[in-house]
Amino acid sequence: MFGLYKFSSKLTLEEKVNQIQKGNTELLSEVLEDYKPFVKKAASKVCQRYIYDSDDEFSIALIAFHDALMKYQTDKGASVISFSEVVIKRRIIDYFRTHQKEKQEILFEPGDSQETAGYLEYDQSMKVYTADLESEARKDEIARYSAVLKEFGLTFSELASNSPKHKDARRNAIFIAKLVSSNQEWFSELKSKNRLPIKKIEKDVDVSRKTIERHRKYIIAVSILLNGHFPYLYEYVKEQL
Repeated sequence: MFGLYKFSSKLTLEEKVNQIQKGNTELLSEVLEDYKPFVKKAASKVCQRYIYDSDDEFSIALIAFHDALMKYQTDKGASVISFSEVVIKRRIIDYFRTHQKEKQEILFEPGDSQETAGYLEYDQSMKVYTADLESEARKDEIARYSAVLKEFGLTFSELASNSPKHKDARRNAIFIAKLVSSNQEWFSELKSKNRLPIKKIEKDVDVSRKTIERHRKYIIAVSILLNGHFPYLYEYVKEQL
């Protein structure tokens, strides 16, 4: 066991996750134990209060961290920590939603009117709290997306002015973006060189090079959105995609 610890201490978290995903259960246990303070801090940040080991939110956050370790992909661009924070935040918000729904069901059971009024007040406060959490999560996600776009020299305002105006042009651009996001070689080149692999794309699609270049910024932005960890933004635009 000492040998394992000595070896693993030299690895980055990303390297440890790679070993964990290959089946190293001892290393998984080690990482889960070592990162409990991080998990607790992430959960406390979402809940806006200190989270103890005995709290349900801590258990939910720890499970979410475990799932994040197993699902993390290096080619998505985010670090293990930032990805885990997103997963933990989403999982706790989902917990609050479920908890709120359970309280709503209790309201319809026979009982003292004063108790019912208390549940109503609790229900309303939970709604406000959950809405605030989701608003904060969306802001964080937009900030992360903006930071990634900045790496490609793009801004939200540019996307608005560079979005294809015609329906067919937008459909073609989205089709290309989906191809780029799903093709590991193309997306890796996009990330490493900060540019579209246009020569490779034009060989596989019935769209002119000129058209691809015209909508280059939009294609890059959509590719990043589809391939990254941006659940709120994706939910907002998925009907258009």
